[in-house]
Amino acid sequence: MSLEIVGAAYPRTGTVSLKLALEELGFGPCHHMAEMISHPEMGALWIAAAKGRPDWDAIFAGYKSCADAPSCYFWREVSAKYPDAKVILTERDPEEWFESTQETVFSPQWVAATLKMPLGPFFQAAVYDFYGDKIHDHDFMVANYKRYCDDVKRAIAPDRLLVYRTGSGWEPLCRFLGVPVPGTAYPKANQRDEMKAMLAKSISKGSVDAGDIDLGHR
Repeated sequence: MSLEIVGAAYPRTGTVSLKLALEELGFGPCHHMAEMISHPEMGALWIAAAKGRPDWDAIFAGYKSCADAPSCYFWREVSAKYPDAKVILTERDPEEWFESTQETVFSPQWVAATLKMPLGPFFQAAVYDFYGDKIHDHDFMVANYKRYCDDVKRAIAPDRLLVYRTGSGWEPLCRFLGVPVPGTAYPKANQRDEMKAMLAKSISKGSVDAGDIDLGHR
């Protein structure tokens, strides 16, 4: 199996909803951070990728698509490895994105907690190192987010790329993928309050496992 869809967008841009949507449309399973929680043994492969020694075929074995971290940080390499795959960049307002990250996946409490967990080396190498020591710096992070999106738009051919504005529903995604629009509502999962509650649960017990992750499957 080869990847058919590469999700190039940062976390907290509707990537969980995109994962659920792609799986409903037949492009699953979709690799997402949730898969890392379910399969922590994959952390070593991602750490190797962060050090310049990726084995993409091993990482994505059995997956048709990917979205969210950690794969989004390697969008250039992954889209080059799978040149026939289409690329999706979900976008949201940069200020809203920064606020959301600081209350959830990049909050000081969550970052500190994850670094003490067994998956700490993975989070550090494959996620946090991407931002260095600026992960809580508003100006740096907002500028980084804008530059990242611009880089994807410049690098990927227009006929291969969908820039999907969060909240746009099924139509642009289905048109891009050439599939019928489902009769169900577009998935809406991992809203900020839901994510904060999930992370707080993991912080309180000092670990994160598959049982902590509720993706709101429909």
